[in-house]
Amino acid sequence: MKPDVNLCNNLKSIRTRLGMSQQELANIAGVTRQTIGGLESGQYAPSVTVSLRLAKALGCTVEELFWLEEDLPEIEAIVAESALNQERSRVSLARVGDQWIAYPLVGNDAFRIEMIPSDGEMVAVNQQPVISVSDRPALAQCLVERKERHLQGKATSQKVLVRLLDDMDKLQNTVVIAGCTPVLSLLARATESWHPKLRVYYRFAHSKAALRSLCRGEVHIAGMHLYDPQTGEHNIPFVREAATGKNFVLITLGVWEEGLLVPPGNPMGVKTVSDLVEFGATIVTQQVGSGSRMLLERKLLEERVPFETVKGFDHIAHNHQDVALSVVSGIADAGISTASIAAAFGLGFIPLHQARYDLVILKEYLEQSPVQQFLNILGHRLVRSQLEVLGGYDISKIGEVIANI
Repeated sequence: MKPDVNLCNNLKSIRTRLGMSQQELANIAGVTRQTIGGLESGQYAPSVTVSLRLAKALGCTVEELFWLEEDLPEIEAIVAESALNQERSRVSLARVGDQWIAYPLVGNDAFRIEMIPSDGEMVAVNQQPVISVSDRPALAQCLVERKERHLQGKATSQKVLVRLLDDMDKLQNTVVIAGCTPVLSLLARATESWHPKLRVYYRFAHSKAALRSLCRGEVHIAGMHLYDPQTGEHNIPFVREAATGKNFVLITLGVWEEGLLVPPGNPMGVKTVSDLVEFGATIVTQQVGSGSRMLLERKLLEERVPFETVKGFDHIAHNHQDVALSVVSGIADAGISTASIAAAFGLGFIPLHQARYDLVILKEYLEQSPVQQFLNILGHRLVRSQLEVLGGYDISKIGEVIANI
């Protein structure tokens, strides 16, 4: 049959998800492999008989396999953070408050490298393993610091029309979290495992950017680890300043160790940030507004070290993993991150500060089921076990309400 330009299918997606080759599917459905290939490439439309056979072979309905393009529903959404550069851009969607938010899948936001939960903890080794170490290629170039948008209040970005490519119920049942710790991706995976109908959408953002996204109505939860030396408090002063008539609740995730990542064995013998200048070490840090950057600047001020004397002070990494990779690859001699990241990459660690990581939530979101399901996971013993095995976290008060603002 001639192709129908309005006919869409996800035959290949379902087939590959089930681990079938084109030939295997063809054999089960009683058609030729060329038929499968032609359908997947959109060269022609299937007959009713072929459609029914394929649906039966794949254990789904005909409607899940084939649909008319004009039948796809469309919704109006607000674009998070920045305007789309072109039509038909890929986005993720979620319902936040009373509006749909579209998150452009461009650049680093189009990819996800997640922290994988442990299936167990190795407690004994019978023999010394032989480790093969391969050369790690140097990173091609330094990561470019993103420009920060300093908008406050509800999202005012352009409205767009989005054609849905996923189930509306799934999109409705989504909780969106912005933060910088890889632990959030671990918690997202755990929550989805225990609540199969829930989707947790984790967006990377440093602490101040996460808080701004929350205030603009783009996310349900913001993760923060900012310290105010004037009050000696974590996070609360920054949330109070940004509140602008909104009501927030802060729930703690834990206390983590922040400090300098250095190569294994600390070959330079770095002990303080002033040593970075004395030994001519190159450092890598994160974006302005991040907790890591604020820690570095605060320690330099305490030790009266001018920022411009630190080699590589403007070498900006996108996240904690990129900081570690810069040290591993030799691009930098040191970087600001956490003890758990140091352990994950086999790096040395020099502690500088213990920071409390809090989840900040608008009170109006607390009664929403997706948010409740995520927060309920914090007290699960298996979540606690994951964080204990990870190391570098004091989770004795995980899930406790720190403040109402």
